[in-house]
Amino acid sequence: MRTPITSLGITFLGTASAQPSSTRNHSSLALRLNGDVWLFDCGEATQHQIMKSSLVKMGKIEKMFITHLHSDHIGGLLCLLASAMNGDGGTIPGVEDPRVGSTPTKPPLEIYGPLGTRAYVRNGLKLTYTLLEGSYVVHELRFPEDPTDETENSPSPSQNLHLSESPDGRNIALVDGKWADIFKDNIISVSAAPILHSVPCVGYVVHEAPVQGKVDPKLYIPHFKRTGTSMKLMGEIQKGQTVTLADGTVLEGPPREPGRKIVILGDTYDPSPIEELAKGADIVVHEATNAHLPGVDGRIKAEDTYESVEERAKSRGHSTPQMAGKFAKRIGASNLFLNHFSSRYSDEVDEKSRAIMFAIKHLAVVGFGRSEVVCGRDLMNIEIPPKRAMVEGNKPKVVQDAVTYS
Repeated sequence: MRTPITSLGITFLGTASAQPSSTRNHSSLALRLNGDVWLFDCGEATQHQIMKSSLVKMGKIEKMFITHLHSDHIGGLLCLLASAMNGDGGTIPGVEDPRVGSTPTKPPLEIYGPLGTRAYVRNGLKLTYTLLEGSYVVHELRFPEDPTDETENSPSPSQNLHLSESPDGRNIALVDGKWADIFKDNIISVSAAPILHSVPCVGYVVHEAPVQGKVDPKLYIPHFKRTGTSMKLMGEIQKGQTVTLADGTVLEGPPREPGRKIVILGDTYDPSPIEELAKGADIVVHEATNAHLPGVDGRIKAEDTYESVEERAKSRGHSTPQMAGKFAKRIGASNLFLNHFSSRYSDEVDEKSRAIMFAIKHLAVVGFGRSEVVCGRDLMNIEIPPKRAMVEGNKPKVVQDAVTYS
């Protein structure tokens, strides 16, 4: 059973789009839960970014969620698996490798993704002769148009397994437009839905279960004093338990309150299929690949307009900051984090690039109608307060890890 989440945060490991730059790596985001790590996408060199991070630890990765199979979102997955599970190319012929036939000592690392994720991981590990000390399992989110027969590109969970692959992978069917509760425990759940891109793409919704409400001592202390009850019982009330005092007075703990909701989208020009799941999000992470920045970006085309840049972005399966802001507004989100920027938009390393990122943020604010917009930077850490604290005006805290660019 997972313990209640006392520390919840996001680390942007890569915020570039198709091409990385000297200041932005390929796409990857880490969700941190009490130190455990769930990765969302794993572009090339993600493990290098993890090595630079002060908060994301390779050995703490429990789950990986892939939005789609474009290489800038999955190109680092195989190498990261090898590093996370002490993988290598095995022993020389004639020398028995102790990993072959051994029983894993830890639960499998879980990987979720669309059709093709299993074949990519399985075949990639086989073709590179990679052996792992641990085990992994792949769960595929199947679209209605996906083939139902098992082929090389859509293998069954138990067909021609890699030595480190668990046979317990699931093929999860889309039901009523969503993949509900693809993971769920006593503390947190993950659901998913399609979002529109140039290839099959998935958005994920991470939802914390209702949490115990905060005790207001003023409501209880008079009863404790009147009956001579030990204040130690206040801890039981804080846990939501019912306490009966010596005079028969029954005190109930505060009701449970809604947990936090985080929406993490992949590449998209229209995420409307996930709207219902995403409503009321505390955090939405949305791409903002292209932007029209007259007077700020000197490289724009003379004939470009906001409308033409949006149409060009949509034709390639992507969004502008305004589109991201409008989606966040539609779902009633509290905070919008932008990522997946074109390589022409460097991180905030000089006055010009800072002006560009400020202009991108402004465009998103206009669409969102709120000022709670953050442009993601590589190795940016965001600490997410409890739901009650955010309702009371305590905003997510943004801290940048120290990093030196070459």
